Amino acid sequence: MSAKAKRGFFSINPEYSKYIHGILLAFIIYIFADAISKFIGIQILGLKKTPISNVMVSIVLGLIISNVYNIGDIFKPGIGYCLKFILRLGIIFLGIRLSFSDILTYGSLSIPLVIICIVSALLIIKLLIKFLKISSKMAYLIAIGTAICGITAIVAVAPIINAKKEEVSYATANITLFGILAIFIYPFFVHYYFPNDPQFAGMFIGTAIHDTSQVAGAGLVYDQLYSDPRVLEVATITKLVRNTFLIFLIPIVAFIYNRDNKNKKKNYSLSKVFPFFVIGFIAMVAFRTVGDELFLLGDGYSFVRESFFGDDIFIVDKAWADLIDVIKNSSSIFLSMAMASLGLSTKLSSLRDLGIKPMIVGLVTALTVGVVSIVSLELFQKLYFVYLLN
Repeated sequence: MSAKAKRGFFSINPEYSKYIHGILLAFIIYIFADAISKFIGIQILGLKKTPISNVMVSIVLGLIISNVYNIGDIFKPGIGYCLKFILRLGIIFLGIRLSFSDILTYGSLSIPLVIICIVSALLIIKLLIKFLKISSKMAYLIAIGTAICGITAIVAVAPIINAKKEEVSYATANITLFGILAIFIYPFFVHYYFPNDPQFAGMFIGTAIHDTSQVAGAGLVYDQLYSDPRVLEVATITKLVRNTFLIFLIPIVAFIYNRDNKNKKKNYSLSKVFPFFVIGFIAMVAFRTVGDELFLLGDGYSFVRESFFGDDIFIVDKAWADLIDVIKNSSSIFLSMAMASLGLSTKLSSLRDLGIKPMIVGLVTALTVGVVSIVSLELFQKLYFVYLLN
């Protein structure tokens, strides 16, 4: 009898079963977080819509469970799966909110902002290395993680500069710490700094927060708090533009590092660092664009969403509207599960081991990128007004 027959018809392949426990834990945390946020906001505060984001509650619950209780190894593969694959699936599903016109408009606007923020992060790191006498490898890992795409950039660049495992771990913990803080702070900040301007609010979140998961989390928090999904949409586009810059950064860093290095061995692979989920995101945008062309009418029957410019968009086929809602809701659930996994994978004790200098580097770099983003957006806004006047 074959091994497959012995396992039975409804049995799960052991290769995949190792992920179940961690995925279920993340999903259960999301369920509890959603219930807690609604209970506090609706039942206790008596509001129609809760002002508390279930994403925030998911992170907090994950942090509590991870740091108060000893999570068994049985959960770790599934937690890692959520942080990698469930997160990317949630980001891909975000594409259902957008059309190609949105991508072209806000993607092109974010390119100069992203370049300015990357250059500023690298410049400030050179100064910090000189004044703080910190390891240049770890400093550059923090800078690249802050400027490009968080942990992915750190892992991609580490072998190129021959960074030690401890340096990679410290840089990753640094990015995680300030990224989590940003999820809790920046949605409130941009709401008051850029009132009624979801484009600039989203561009700031997309450039000032490090990791893709953290940007998606902050955008989702804003949507849940202020009922404006446009900030999430613009933040996602901006962050994906940042991610693609990793493709250009890797060869540049490899060239600079290996230029004076006797070992000319290639320590990187573009295929391993290319953010392929960006292709899935664009495919989902194409799916939405084609579907809208097939089913949209200006005086249709079923309301779906409000466009970025305030025009009501209607859909004839209710099945198409329902499908969009299912994908959008699935995206929110997947991203919340990823945020719960982020909390579950964060050990506060490891952050204490960082020491003060790496913390200063991470804080100063993060603040620099945030300030540069704000100043650049203010400048863009003034230039836009000048353009309108002329």
